[in-house]
Amino acid sequence: MTTKNDRLIELCLTAGKLMLMYGAETYRVEDTMKRMAVAGGMRDVNSFVTTTGIFLSGMLDDDDDVMQMIRIVDRFQDLSKVTEVNHLSREFVSGSMTIQEARAELKRIEKQPMNYPLWLIYLASAVGGGAFSYLIGNSMFDMLPASIGGLVSTLALVLFQHYLQAKFFSEYLAAFFGGITALILVHSGFGTNLDQIIIGSVIPLVPGVPLTNSVRDLMAGDLISGLARGAEAALTSLSIAAGVATAVSLFIS
Repeated sequence: MTTKNDRLIELCLTAGKLMLMYGAETYRVEDTMKRMAVAGGMRDVNSFVTTTGIFLSGMLDDDDDVMQMIRIVDRFQDLSKVTEVNHLSREFVSGSMTIQEARAELKRIEKQPMNYPLWLIYLASAVGGGAFSYLIGNSMFDMLPASIGGLVSTLALVLFQHYLQAKFFSEYLAAFFGGITALILVHSGFGTNLDQIIIGSVIPLVPGVPLTNSVRDLMAGDLISGLARGAEAALTSLSIAAGVATAVSLFIS
């Protein structure tokens, strides 16, 4: 039979899992879990978070020490869900929400679709690719092919990630097809500056959030998480560079 303590620990771990999965910083996840556990009646609470696992320990009402962990496999970028879990934790800590209500709300947050539909993500990738190419090259003629390349890169990333379930290989293939698109457009006369168009094509793939969180974790003293996030961002950047290099090598040869 599930006890109140079991439900409390499950609540804290689920909240931490959702925050970490969708792009929250390590120190924010640890602080949120600790505050929720203390508000639920746990004592001597300690939380430890890495990019792939969450640990929570504390003392329960019956003076028994408990420690549980949860494994993190998938990671996405949806800061709206992080905000929702943050708001829920404040409501729970203030006493405005019971454990049962908080669990139900977390399940709703977990099951709800991403904040932005795919068509809007594709549109933003196209606009971002074209705008960034103009910023670095000041050529309005190359904005449209860069937008097409950015759209193709994002389409390929979503498609390959869905079927392959291999993050870095999917990013490699997405950069490859984005680079091929840019090369074809330029050699067809639909664009002049190849470098500008290629950069615009792959800019939607750049790991901005992981890199930012890596720096914030390192500054907060979370060295393991900071280095792990930095390594993830570096591998993503390497995958993008390798994809573009493969496209250029094949096309030129």
